[in-house]
Amino acid sequence: MSNPLIGYTGIPEFDKITPEHVVPAVEYMLKKVETKFDEIVNNIVPTWDGLILKLEEMERPFEQIWGPVGHFMGVKNSNELRDAYESVQGKVVELSLKIGQSKAVYDGLVALRDSEAYSDFSDAQKRAIELRIKGAERSGISLEGETRDKFNEIATKLSKLSTDFSNNVLDSTKAFELIVTDSADMDGCPDSLKNLAAQSYNAEKKSEEATAESGPWRITLDYPSYGPFMQHCPNRELRKTVMMASVSKASNGEHDNTEIVRELLQLRQQKAALLGFENYAAFSLDAKMAQTVDAVDKMRSELYDVSYEVAKEERVTLQSFANAHGFDGELAHWDTSFWAERQREKLFDYTDDQLRPYFPMPKVIKGLFDLSKKLFGIDIVEANGEAPVWNSDVRYYKVFSEAGENIASFYLDPYSRPADKRGGAWMDTFRDRQWVDGKLELPVIYLVCNQAPPINGKPSMMSLGEVNTLFHEFGHGLQAMLTTIDVADVAGICGVEWDAVELASQFMENWCYDKETLIGMTEHVETGEQLPDEFFDKIYAAKNYLSASGMLRQIMLGWVDMELYSNYDPFGEKTPLDVQMKIAEKCTVSTVLKENRLINSFGHIMSGGYAAGYYSYKWAEVLSADAFGAFEDAGIHNDEAVKETGRRFRDTILSMGGSLPPMDVFVKFRGRKPNTDALLRHSGLK
Repeated sequence: MSNPLIGYTGIPEFDKITPEHVVPAVEYMLKKVETKFDEIVNNIVPTWDGLILKLEEMERPFEQIWGPVGHFMGVKNSNELRDAYESVQGKVVELSLKIGQSKAVYDGLVALRDSEAYSDFSDAQKRAIELRIKGAERSGISLEGETRDKFNEIATKLSKLSTDFSNNVLDSTKAFELIVTDSADMDGCPDSLKNLAAQSYNAEKKSEEATAESGPWRITLDYPSYGPFMQHCPNRELRKTVMMASVSKASNGEHDNTEIVRELLQLRQQKAALLGFENYAAFSLDAKMAQTVDAVDKMRSELYDVSYEVAKEERVTLQSFANAHGFDGELAHWDTSFWAERQREKLFDYTDDQLRPYFPMPKVIKGLFDLSKKLFGIDIVEANGEAPVWNSDVRYYKVFSEAGENIASFYLDPYSRPADKRGGAWMDTFRDRQWVDGKLELPVIYLVCNQAPPINGKPSMMSLGEVNTLFHEFGHGLQAMLTTIDVADVAGICGVEWDAVELASQFMENWCYDKETLIGMTEHVETGEQLPDEFFDKIYAAKNYLSASGMLRQIMLGWVDMELYSNYDPFGEKTPLDVQMKIAEKCTVSTVLKENRLINSFGHIMSGGYAAGYYSYKWAEVLSADAFGAFEDAGIHNDEAVKETGRRFRDTILSMGGSLPPMDVFVKFRGRKPNTDALLRHSGLK
């Protein structure tokens, strides 16, 4: 039986990959990589072609085989795939450590950096060499004997625990359902939720009895279900049931992450100590733009001081509104979204259900592509059928330059599939821009969202939040696809410090509140009409509704993260939950929800790449708001000025990737260093 993960050229046959292919493909990969690695080690040649290009060639099987396997863990998860993945995961980590800790390779890199030829290298080449040297040092190159063995044991455990954490969150999310049978409990809920919940019931129960009008309705913890339910369900007890299930995800039974969280924190602390760092935060920030905990604290303090008092006022206003409209008593946590939505509807006179029909996904995508052409001069063409897909809903696109040259391609996997796809949204890279055997390989990326799927023959009708999410992930994709750097280590988002990598994504979100852009991507699914001007005015007026509360929540998440990795003793008596609760008291303008076990499902900092780095969202938002300010300064509706500024953004932020430090790239675009003024102004807090 042929294996679609082995020996392919271009793109693998995603439609033919099964869990049975994983183990033989990975074993093939390990053998191939190790053979090439031994060849390099036994003949170190400290030149660009003799070392860097050889290392890139050696690493390519990881990209071709292990990359798609990891991708499937996110979009086509199954017990069989997990078993296959976990059976080879340890071997992959072991080989990665062996490569990263090679003294011969490290010495070769240092010799290359110290060679006369180094001064003639491009900025991208120099940065790639520096990053590889630093990567080796962060991988324990200086450790020996028992210390190195301990470090490698920790790395292996961390890899497995991170996977276990993610699987527990996915399984815990899937395990919950609320079946609503009383139509009164769905009274006032948007038709989009009723349709989705009825469809979910029929799919799960293998039935056709559920209808949007009469139910039964199946509510899950997947956000397209959970979010609207919390905003609209009139039954407080049902809202409480669903919220308690959400905040206690992965906190009990067979999917409990409590001990995994503690162990992850302990192992990361030990790892940092072995490398000579005071704590894991110091280790993490050593490779980031912020550099120090003090720098992160300074930014957080500036944002906290502005937002806290305003958030308190927002809470008082919401409480008064609820009491004036029939609510008796103090708002509980499961009341906040419900009454906030009622207040928003009252203040700005529109509902989410009124907006959705104006945002059919095909029209939104066209609007996004039109904006990309306007700003960056690119054309994006749907090319379904030219590349295999892992699900029939997945779409494939090609990207063309102003000169008509194909420069990249991408997959879009837009819809929620709770049975086998993890929640959230993300961009990942299948292939970076690089030269291989004298041929330039173009970037190929994945864009993954979790919006509501098409229902009853109508296209997916997107909420404004889902539109924002699509623009956000596409911003990541643009940086990966529009790079002009040919050095793989620093092309696209590679080599970009983690706290700057959200710049392009958050920058794109700003365009969702530009009138010309927003209205241009609307077309009512029944009438074909564009969004009326008065609706845009309402949306724009509501843009900063409860913005201080939203900022305070992000501050809290980043604060919890940094506290856990800088000041918390994971071997002491206090628990990670104690840390969460302590900071929640500082950032919550109502009573703290004692049952909240957020830490047990906080995948960003436990199983993702944001450990001691969640502050990056706000750090990069400062950069992105300031970057968008350049368009405002130039004249947001001056086509020539926008085109000129957009091309400059393309040729710096999107093009240069990690070839220079992110501050240098930002200054090349903006002409100065960033400040927080634009973010506070965009948030209505200045």
